[in-house]
Amino acid sequence: MWWIILLVVAAIPIVVFVYLRVVGHGNFPWLQFYTKGKESGFSFREVGLLRKIAVETQIENPTALFWSIKQLNRSIKEMIIKLRSQDLMGDEESNHLLSKLYDLRKRVEFDLPRYRLGLKTSRDIVPRQRMRVTLPGAGPFATMVIENRPKYFALSRPQGPGLPEGFMWKGQQIGLHFWRAEDAGYFVRTKVINDFIGQKYPIIHVAHTDDITRSQQRRSIRVKINSPATVYPLKSIQEANELEESAKGLRCRLIDISEDGACLMIGGRTKAGLPIKVQFGLADRIVVMCGLVKGVNYDQKKNLSLLHLQSVPLSVNTRNHVLTYVYNIFGEQEPAKVQSESTV
Repeated sequence: MWWIILLVVAAIPIVVFVYLRVVGHGNFPWLQFYTKGKESGFSFREVGLLRKIAVETQIENPTALFWSIKQLNRSIKEMIIKLRSQDLMGDEESNHLLSKLYDLRKRVEFDLPRYRLGLKTSRDIVPRQRMRVTLPGAGPFATMVIENRPKYFALSRPQGPGLPEGFMWKGQQIGLHFWRAEDAGYFVRTKVINDFIGQKYPIIHVAHTDDITRSQQRRSIRVKINSPATVYPLKSIQEANELEESAKGLRCRLIDISEDGACLMIGGRTKAGLPIKVQFGLADRIVVMCGLVKGVNYDQKKNLSLLHLQSVPLSVNTRNHVLTYVYNIFGEQEPAKVQSESTV
């Protein structure tokens, strides 16, 4: 009896090899494709579906699905077109596979050097970078990098809580907190070397440093958008849902969006920690996103606030729809007319 078991075990690799040759029409080493798919977290059945996508889209090198952004975008687009034609966009299994494709797409994106290599020195901070300034026991203050010179970098006049009469920024030890676009959050501790607050163009000069802490690395791709939206306050985050609202809410402007949050411009002043519900049109449907306001940048002169919303996890269907826009699969993105870096 044991020799029959041995024969069956020995025959399995041959059967798998023949099967992969047949389904791939003998044109590609599909065993390598299946191996790579399993390494990327897909089930055997899901890799089989990916193989069909690769064949249907006539990818010359199907394994490029696991490392090429161009091929991933093309395959995602073809898959969505097929699902739409078969009226399967609401199908749970199809959405699950599409979601895993987007997970792979994000993984490949974040493997790019610009996401892995962070700032090493303040000399590489670009102009127009928005920052929050803190003093020992005071702040935060909103500011922006005006220019970056070899010996210092200049910041706009810090806007925030009132300071004692006669206060001078020169000589102050400060902390700088900022998000670098398509990268991560940073913290820099440095010193103000000159103060021109009383001049026509009020700025401060800050000393360079190589002591930079990189933290809170981005978990999702965020893109700019300029779209009207409506905000509804929630009593608690436990009330979060994706049900479309028909009642009037607070009008606002959507500045950027990702799968796990958004930035909103709204009139007046608010505070962090508030649970809210945001409703807006994206491509061809209404999207509802709930979450907590994690940060606020307030412009006192314009009486405008930028709210940084951290969303609760979206449903698979909604997440896929948002990511279709974020990765611009169908070229639906429009240049944003509102520049959030200079608004607040």
